[in-house]
Amino acid sequence: MSDTKELQNDEREALISIYEGDSAFKQVNSGTYQYKYGEEGNKSFLLEICWTEKYPEELPTFNLETFYNRNLSRNAKDSIVSILREEAEQWLGCGMTYTLFECLKDKLDDLLTDENCNAGEGQQGVIGTANATLEEDPVADSDSDGDDDESGDARGNRKEPKREQMTKAQKRKQWDRVDSKGNRQRGWNWVDIVKHLSQTGGKPE
Repeated sequence: MSDTKELQNDEREALISIYEGDSAFKQVNSGTYQYKYGEEGNKSFLLEICWTEKYPEELPTFNLETFYNRNLSRNAKDSIVSILREEAEQWLGCGMTYTLFECLKDKLDDLLTDENCNAGEGQQGVIGTANATLEEDPVADSDSDGDDDESGDARGNRKEPKREQMTKAQKRKQWDRVDSKGNRQRGWNWVDIVKHLSQTGGKPE
C-alpha cells in the first residue's frame, strides 16, 4: 500500500469518528465528503470536498455547484473557494479535510451575509427596482390622494337624519309640564278619582 493510500485510510477513519452523530456531515463515497453550514431553509450552503488520487500530496477539489446551493451567489462561492485554497496550501502532505471543514465555521457569518447568500442578487435587484419605482411614481401618489378626497367627499355628503321639528305651541305645552329644574309637578300622574268613578259608572244608593 502506498503512503498516499495509507494517509487517506487514516484520515477517513478519523473523519468518521470525529463527525459521528453530526447530521451536517455526510460521506458520499470513500473519497468524497460533504458538510452543510447554516440553517436549512434559511441561509445555508453545502460544501463538497473530493480527494484526488494523489491527495493529500495535492489539493482536493471543492464543489459548490450542488442543487442545494442553487441560491448561493457567485460572489459567495468564489469567496468560499478562495478561503479553502488559501488554507489548504498550508497543509499539503497532511490530512486536511477536517481542518477545511472547520475553518469555514469561523467565517460563516461573513459568508452568509444578505448581499452574498440566499435569494440571489438578481431577485434582490428586482425587488429594489420595484420599490424605487413605487417611490418615484407620481401617478400612484396622485391616485391614492384622489381616493382619499373621494372618500372625504362621501363622508361630507352624508346627511344626518332630520330631527322632528316641534311647533312653538308644542314646546310651550311641554315646558308647562315641568318646573325650572326640569322635573314634573307632584301628582302629575295621579288618578282623578271622581273622574274615574264617573267613567266606571258607580251605582247610586
